[in-house]
Amino acid sequence: MKPTLLIVDDDEEIRTQMKWALAKDYEIVMAEDREGALEKFESAGPVVTLLDLGLPPRPNDPEEGMRTLDALLTSDDSAKVIIISGQEERETALRAVGAGAYDFLCKPVETDELRLLIKRCTYLANLESEYQQMQQSVRADSFEGMFASSPKMQNVFAMIRKVAKSSAPVLILGESGTGKEMAAMAIHRQSARKDKPFIAINCNAIPENLIESELFGHEKGAFTGAHAQRKGLVEGAAGGSLFLDEIGELPAAVQIKLLRFLQEQRFKRVGGREEFKIDTRIIAATNSDLTQAIEKGGFREDLYFRLAVVVLKLPALRERGDDVGVLAREFLQQFLTQNGKKRLSFAAETLRAIRLYGWPGNVRELQNRVERAVIMADGKRISVDDMELSEVAESLPPLTLKDARESLEREMIENALAKHDGKITSAAAELGVSRPTFYELMSKLGIAKE
Repeated sequence: MKPTLLIVDDDEEIRTQMKWALAKDYEIVMAEDREGALEKFESAGPVVTLLDLGLPPRPNDPEEGMRTLDALLTSDDSAKVIIISGQEERETALRAVGAGAYDFLCKPVETDELRLLIKRCTYLANLESEYQQMQQSVRADSFEGMFASSPKMQNVFAMIRKVAKSSAPVLILGESGTGKEMAAMAIHRQSARKDKPFIAINCNAIPENLIESELFGHEKGAFTGAHAQRKGLVEGAAGGSLFLDEIGELPAAVQIKLLRFLQEQRFKRVGGREEFKIDTRIIAATNSDLTQAIEKGGFREDLYFRLAVVVLKLPALRERGDDVGVLAREFLQQFLTQNGKKRLSFAAETLRAIRLYGWPGNVRELQNRVERAVIMADGKRISVDDMELSEVAESLPPLTLKDARESLEREMIENALAKHDGKITSAAAELGVSRPTFYELMSKLGIAKE
């Protein structure tokens, strides 16, 4: 399939000449004014656009062409636009390159020179496309909303994919804040039950005298206040998954009823005689040691083995290596968007403190601190004070050459972006690097692309 080329020129004869010269190698679409150019650009998605600066309604004034260039780059700031200008417009053409155009040619255009320039443009566009795909594959480390690159979490993701294929109960173990509910939801979304309900309940958040009714429902008059029949969460999640967080807090009587449901998929509502058979998958989680609870008589051993057909252990954040930096940058971008802020990044000292800190509250604590920092930060950098990591920073080892280099790179890139109003092409040119290299540096340093 031939790549698409958009020709924007108000002179029909010139458009036709270019079409016949280039139609062998490219699929040609044409426009004669700004409105038509934008319409064809959006619908055809050309790999390269040839743009004449003299467009109606004032073909002798290059400003309409400049506005068209700006509109194209606003639509896609990676667009490859070659300016076709008269000799008298040379200075304006240079200004267009500074504004984001790829290059310019003066009329009359030599066909061989034009072909070569378009070929270079197309090659660069393909390189950038491949780079973006590579970045997407890196972000494929995002699995069902969980970001990770560490081997331990990749093993977790692989296990989730496996257990999702069955309907067996799963017991998820992990410290508070490690993402147990997200893992449970990932199991559900990866399973054949994904189009059915996923219901989550924290067993520790419901009064002991109400937990049985909450899970299995009740009949009218079953107890004081039961003014009407009510279905429980087990029925509500029929065909889907029911996530029971803090399973170790279930009262003994409810443990017996849950055990029977796991064995037979049958239960009775509180105060009822009718028996119901429901297909609901149970996924449980706890941050406590159930084996100790079993030894002390607080948790039934037979229920434990029914729940723990598959055990999924989530590592603490301190055990996940560089994931803490990946997560911190991801949360930063999320909260920048939510708070309507633009460029804000972590100071080098702050990133080092983030990596050194033990994170007893795990991912949830990191998320909360980054959100606070985005709100509280005054300058362009998130400081250790913004992250409430001043004490950690005091124990940091001396700054390494790598840290210093990253800090300088970040400052230069952000300054170039600010100077050129976020235009990648112009900022990259000022720093003497290619656009793909510039994008790669932005990604490595966690700098948001507007």
